[in-house]
Amino acid sequence: MAIINDLVLVYVEDKPGFYARIEDISPDVKKGWWTVRLLVLTFPMQVYTWILDETQIDGASFTMGGTPLRIEKVESPVHIEEEKKQKKMNPNPSPGSVDTGRPKVVSLLDRKKNS
Repeated sequence: MAIINDLVLVYVEDKPGFYARIEDISPDVKKGWWTVRLLVLTFPMQVYTWILDETQIDGASFTMGGTPLRIEKVESPVHIEEEKKQKKMNPNPSPGSVDTGRPKVVSLLDRKKNS
């Protein structure tokens, strides 16, 4: 599911329409629906506020005024490359370990204590 600060590509009539950043997602007064504020990355920039359900935030198609729309989360190519490098460095994590997707920070002070 796309979350706050994610970059998304909005498809209009099944074609890429524009990029936006999710600025806020808050519960709507209608149960099961969310108010989603988007910073639309056009010139000039604009802010759209849409009321969507979770499936639509997750990428399901919907219509506004009869126009088909769909939101797709966009991953940075830099982030994708970093994930690939991380997987190469640790292809088989030990059972029970949790992969946070971040490099592990090891203190040299702790290492000296354990030696």
